[in-house]
Amino acid sequence: MNWGLAETAGMTNSHILVPGFEYLEPASIEEAVALLSRYGEGVWVLAGGTDLIVQMKLERLAPRYLLSIRKIPGLEGVVSEDDGVRIGARTAIRGLRNDPRVRAWYPALAEACAAFSSTPVQVMGTIGGNLCNASPASDCAPPLIAFGAEAVIVGPGGEGRLPLEEFFLGPNRTALRTGELLVGVALRRPRQGTGSAFLKVSRVAADIAKVNAAFAVVREGDRVVECRLAFGSVAPTPVRARKAETLLTGRAFDAELVAEVAEAASEEVSPIDDVRSARWYRREMVRVLTHDGLHRAWERASREPPATHLEPERAASSSLESPESRPAASVRAAAQRHGIDLTVNGERRRVWVMPNDLLLNVLREDLALTGCKYGCGIGECGACTVQLDGKPVLSCLTLAVAAGGSEIVTVEGLRKPAGELDPLQQAFIDHGAFQCGYCTPGMLMTARSLLNENRRPTEEEVRDYLKGSFCRCTGYAGILRAVMSCAASAGGQ
Repeated sequence: MNWGLAETAGMTNSHILVPGFEYLEPASIEEAVALLSRYGEGVWVLAGGTDLIVQMKLERLAPRYLLSIRKIPGLEGVVSEDDGVRIGARTAIRGLRNDPRVRAWYPALAEACAAFSSTPVQVMGTIGGNLCNASPASDCAPPLIAFGAEAVIVGPGGEGRLPLEEFFLGPNRTALRTGELLVGVALRRPRQGTGSAFLKVSRVAADIAKVNAAFAVVREGDRVVECRLAFGSVAPTPVRARKAETLLTGRAFDAELVAEVAEAASEEVSPIDDVRSARWYRREMVRVLTHDGLHRAWERASREPPATHLEPERAASSSLESPESRPAASVRAAAQRHGIDLTVNGERRRVWVMPNDLLLNVLREDLALTGCKYGCGIGECGACTVQLDGKPVLSCLTLAVAAGGSEIVTVEGLRKPAGELDPLQQAFIDHGAFQCGYCTPGMLMTARSLLNENRRPTEEEVRDYLKGSFCRCTGYAGILRAVMSCAASAGGQ
């Protein structure tokens, strides 16, 4: 199977998805493994799609089959085990960011998820997709490596585990073999006295890393008894700085030692010059991030972690049903239209779609809901944002066939039954939160999702939630005032 990038072709029209493919939707891990074994290199796994669909739009790859894991039970959520937690491969980045066990015991991982692109990408993107994309700049990989995570893999021979640092073979290449599926990530509970931190340098808040770094240290008194330092975007794969770890382990923590370790880490990485950064700058940032990150992790190691229960609990299983009672895999042929049912703005609608039809195009062209806008087409501007099952998603990166059975709300659906505007829409008018208005529908849908989740967000939370919604006309002062005015009235409801 493949999760990486193919050879680069030229740019194309990012508003459409040119390649045709068969859409496979297995109902169990066993079915997924069987399909992956059958189709081999011709099948690509679809989780959130925030990278895979972009690469297909840019015609950098043209898979014959897409295998969606969205209906496989047991692949979503954080499940406590006897000695730690297991994270399902389909767990959304935002769900991982907000999980109380992750925030309590693995704060560097929570920080990495918070630094991960925009809110809709966090909602759509999954931990499995992020790892299997095998980008050297992955935000989730360094903290997971720092915590000693293991990839949980199921193949024709059953389930096995592999240290995550051995999972990455090169840019967009993993250790997965034909017929194998990443089903989760296992993390041991940190030792007493563990502190961790994640830091990232990027061009803008919602961009991929120029350099990122994760640090986990175990503290006993004034000594470091164990440590792991992991870096991204400074080598062909996410890497540990083992020489720097050796310098730190067993010694008393002080500023002079940290400076020595930071210098060693900067010399241990092997960055390149590219469009995002220069080699010398990346080395300097490794030194700076190591200095700051180690101090932060050390200070946290002196605190008692929050009281968070990690009792074992039963995970959902794909084998609870017998093979006879389990629904068969759904197969959508490439050259045919398939009927799907959607609930759009409260109304039941049936539409006929090809597997490569995008939700954005179906909403605009088939249902005449033109409020969601064509923008960048690759998930960077937020103009196409709609709510799918109550969560903000990028309709330009969502396959219509994958949305079957879902409830969708577009900007047209924000109006009340009698036709009056949503309080947030009225606040945008009252505070002059728009100019040309092209970005406004996406801004409204993202901000409404925030207020539905958090009725009284702080200004910092509003800025963070809207960081992937871009306006080319002006600044964001009016937008911020509008959203905060609704927050002041308890969510504008």
